[in-house]
Formats: sequence, C-alpha cells, structure tokens
Amino acid sequence: MAQTEANQDQAESREQLSRWLEDGLGCSEVKLEKQRRWRPVWRATAQQNGVKRDFLLKGDRTWPTHPYPLVYEMRMQRALHENGIPIPAILGMCDQPNTIVMEWIEGGRDPGLVQQAIESASVMTDDRWAASLRYMEILADIHRLPSQAFVEGGAHLPQGAREIALHNFERFHAMTAEQGITDPLLEFCARWLRRNYPRHRESISFVTGDCGQFLSEGAQVTGILDVEIGHLADPMRDLACFRGRHPIENMGDVAALFRHYETAIGVPLDFDAIAYHTVSFLAEAIYGPLFGMYEKGRGGDWVEAAVQVSMIGRRCVEALAEILDVALDPIALPPPAAVDQNDLALDKLQAEIERLPESGSLQNWQRNILASIPHYLRNQLRYRDWLREEDGKDIEALLGTGYADAAEGEAALMRFIEKNASADDAALTRFFHRRMLRQCLVIAGPDAPVDHLVLVPMEPLLRG
Repeated sequence: MAQTEANQDQAESREQLSRWLEDGLGCSEVKLEKQRRWRPVWRATAQQNGVKRDFLLKGDRTWPTHPYPLVYEMRMQRALHENGIPIPAILGMCDQPNTIVMEWIEGGRDPGLVQQAIESASVMTDDRWAASLRYMEILADIHRLPSQAFVEGGAHLPQGAREIALHNFERFHAMTAEQGITDPLLEFCARWLRRNYPRHRESISFVTGDCGQFLSEGAQVTGILDVEIGHLADPMRDLACFRGRHPIENMGDVAALFRHYETAIGVPLDFDAIAYHTVSFLAEAIYGPLFGMYEKGRGGDWVEAAVQVSMIGRRCVEALAEILDVALDPIALPPPAAVDQNDLALDKLQAEIERLPESGSLQNWQRNILASIPHYLRNQLRYRDWLREEDGKDIEALLGTGYADAAEGEAALMRFIEKNASADDAALTRFFHRRMLRQCLVIAGPDAPVDHLVLVPMEPLLRG
C-alpha cells in the first residue's frame, strides 16, 4: 500500500526517496532539499551515469485537498508529455512515501502561496510577459488534444452540458461528506452552481484545472506545472483560473492574455461561461484549505489554510456578485481590543518557536510557518468579540431571528441555505461577503495598507 509523508517523519522520507533514486534510476551521492509548497516537494541532486542531475519529487498532500489520487496526476502529466506539451517527463513513482519522480526543469515562477506572495510581491517582467503569451499558445495546444489519451489515464469523459460544467465540482463537494466537514458558503455555492450551469456549453477539452502555472527562463516557457486536478471539461474553465489567481500571482493584463488565447485557438471566447467557471474554480479552491484547518498530522501550513479560506471565499462571492449585479457593502476594521494575558502568552510562544535551532528536519521556512500560528491567533483574539457580534447581527438580519448561541445560528443558516431559492441569492451573497471581508480585515490587521493582498478585490471581467 502506498504510504504518504503524513505517516512518517522527514528523515525516514529522505532515506526512502534516496534509496529509490539509487535503486530505480541508478543514482549515487543523492542530496535532497525540501521545498516550501502545500505538499511534500523535494529537489534531488545526484550523480547518474557519471553526470550530475537534478530531479523533482512530488508527494501526496498530507491531508485530502482534492479528489484525485497521485497516480492520476502522474498519468495526466505523462499523457501531456507524450503529446508534445512542455511538461517534465515522468521517470517513475516511489510507493513509500507515495511520490512522483520527474525530470527537473530550470526556470522561475511566482510564489504559489498567499503567505509567500505577501512576503515577496509577485511582479510581471517583460520576459515573464512574453513567456505568458507563449503559455496561452501552449494552452490552446492542450485544449486541441483528443480526449482519448486522458480517458485511458483515468479521466472521466463527461456527457452533456450539466456534467461538463459540474462533474469536477461535484467530486470536490462530495469530499465534505467524506471528511465530515460542512461549510455554509460552499453549500450555497453548490446550489447556485447547479441551478445556473451554462446549458449551451458542450465543448470538451483537457483542462489543467489550476491554470497559469509554468516555469520560464527569459521569454521562453520551460515547462508547465501542476496538473493534479486536470480533467475533461469546458476549456473556458482554464481561463477562469487566471481571474482567480490574479493578482496573488501577478498574471499581467488578463484581458490581453484572453485575446491572445482566442487568436491561438481560433474560437470566440464565451465570457458568460468564464464568469460562471470563475465562481466554480474559486469555490473548489476552498475545499483543500478548509480541510487543512482540521488537519493535525505532520507538516502543512495551518495559517496559509486559514488565510486562503477567508480570502478565496471573499473573492468567490465577489465573482458571484458581479454575475448577479449585487452591490457589496464596505466594512472598516475597528480598533483592536486591549492587550491581555492571551497576547502575552502568544508573544512568548512565538518567541520560543523563533528560537528553535534550524536543522535538517526544521528548515527556516518551516520554523516560520509554526511561528505564524500565534501571530495569526493574536489578531483573532483582539477582534473575536467584534467578529461574533457582527456575524450575529448579520444572521439576524438575514433570517429574521437572533441566536445567542453561535452554533445554533450556523445551524439555522444551513437550514436556510438548504431551502435556498434564487430569490435569496442576492441576500446570501451580501451576507457571505460581509462575513469573509471581516475575516480578511482581521487577517490583514489594523495597520494594513489598502492594497494588502488579502484585501485586493476581484477584478471585473473585461469582455471583448
């Protein structure tokens, strides 16, 4: 049975991966360096046939973040590579820990995590822009590939407009029952998406699922990345990803990228479908971090998960508000509560974590991830009463009944959503935006600039 890194420590993983490279690829003098990513990712440097080579090793997520197994990602990547798409060649698969081994491709990219983007702002250089235009041409090539190679690798071939639009989302949403974790916003999104799927869209392509990720050197694309949620669907889904990723990852002039893709593919864009799939893409992006907040296993980045749930949730609702033409409320963060013993305890905890010595099993970035938890909790404690009071007021305004117990209010909200009809969409959209915006304001803190990444609004969809 394949084993994940969540079941073992880094030293054991390092030893097993090194042994696999030695036995499977004939490597020697193996050195492994763990990368800062959502999942276990290693850069391996080794001697192979007397030549120094680098390899990229990608493991299973340490908690359920999406509904596709690691072997599925390997098969989708192999199918793309065999069809001439610039993506790392698959070299094999280690089963303990469960890890894809692929060739290393040189090139740079922007940070893939919100916390990294806050620490080091994403920028668009002239070279990266030229590579981005080339990427859109490659994306058109991907969308022209026949479906059969992906079906043979395990991809589901959807039938009819409803399944084309929803089958990937429904796989994500089914995970809430599997994990025993429910979320009111996601329940609302599920019902809205099911009622409003594009009934006229029956085009099917392999879509990367989390589009816009690629490495580049100068103006050249050296390889595309991360097709673990790639599937067969409406190609407009991939374009929606650009709206969802930007500007956390600076994609540049998104409208110009769309026009370049339209020229390359030779088919007019469907902006209504892009708008719909923006909501779907952002809703799907909430599941992984939401489940991560409940995860107690090794590794992961708890604060990154909490930040993503609030920020992506807010942007998802903003994308929906644009479709519904709903005006959203501005909210200002009040002064924080006074410092108390809880703050002092968290200060102490953060200081002790930051003093932990760096080692092979605790790199500097991993120590910083641990230290970010008390830092996050400090703001949450200072604004806890404000968050509860404002949320209670909004629930009472929405439902017509107040609830002294927050859990009872959430249960009543879920019952309301389960009976939700389209007439309630505007009110629920405003409600969830206020809830998510408050959380984003608290995460950013009282002295945050207006352009703080967690607060950046969803950009409107420019048509034509």
